[in-house]
Amino acid sequence: MEIKIQKILGYVRKACQEFDLIDDGDKIAVGVSGGKDSLVMLAALAKMRVFFEKTYQLHAISLDPRFGNRDGDFSPVERLCDELQVPFTLIKTNIYEIIFQIRREKNPCALCAKMRRGALHDAAKEQGCNKIALGHSNDDVIETFMMNLFREGRVGCFSPKSYLSRKDLTMIRPLVFAPESKVIGCCVQNKFEVIKSLCPVDKATERQRVKEFLEQKEQEDNGFKQRIFGALRRSGIDGWGEKIDKY
Repeated sequence: MEIKIQKILGYVRKACQEFDLIDDGDKIAVGVSGGKDSLVMLAALAKMRVFFEKTYQLHAISLDPRFGNRDGDFSPVERLCDELQVPFTLIKTNIYEIIFQIRREKNPCALCAKMRRGALHDAAKEQGCNKIALGHSNDDVIETFMMNLFREGRVGCFSPKSYLSRKDLTMIRPLVFAPESKVIGCCVQNKFEVIKSLCPVDKATERQRVKEFLEQKEQEDNGFKQRIFGALRRSGIDGWGEKIDKY
């Protein structure tokens, strides 16, 4: 199958150049949940190896939370990795059991994210990687910015690039310029096999509510989301101000 990903490549290359995400000799662990964002990011980073000005290696890593105490089917990720010639590692975890059966968390998302981060960091180090790529899209950036504002009363967001001194790993987010609509379009065009989330609280989170709010505001006022993103960039906080988009 020929993978058509030119539009996404433009967004990824821009992020890599503006935020210095990739250096010569990097070995990057690509976190692949099997969702649309991580599959598109994996394909883009794999394709970009051919022409990007820096030389780097990739190693795809998937974490299986074992929802319902059952092994997840990550064969679609493995098939895509084979096609892209990217090594693939699947890590089975007990995240579901701990969060939903042992601790019975009422608000499970924070602990789940913490456990997934820890498992991914350890797996990346085991594979000799110095960086981890996460598939946060432009919509994720805007949603996180608004969640921090609404819930915590602070102005801030995750960074496009951040160094974890305790693990000696650098986190990079190559999709931060790519709108979710373009990511979805790329998935559909290439017929990527998206793995449906089996999380019991999927689509019932605070993030989902913020997403729906932003979508409604965008329908009422075209450009609403990009003005928020522009404000974040112009603020210069959390590593977003290296270069400023002009509107």
